[in-house]
Amino acid sequence: MDDNKIIITVSGSDKVGIVACISGVLAKYKVNIEDIKQTLMQGHFVMFMLCDIKGSDLNFKELKNILIEEGNNMELEIWVQKKGIFEKMHTV
Repeated sequence: MDDNKIIITVSGSDKVGIVACISGVLAKYKVNIEDIKQTLMQGHFVMFMLCDIKGSDLNFKELKNILIEEGNNMELEIWVQKKGIFEKMHTV
């Protein structure tokens, strides 16, 4: 399991600047976005990001807290999980 890989899920009402805001936070803390998928479902924005935190100035918990706080500021739900945990939770 690669402890440097994380999954970020963002959900909320669609508005201008969501991707810019979250990617800006990640860039600020040297987190590499490896894959990104987003969709709009009846005005509801959903985005999944696979990121690598190996080069980050922050540890997982610090980054998670910053992203959740940023989500609260934008009235979005943000979940941050280690990729290995995410995969185990979604394996049947």
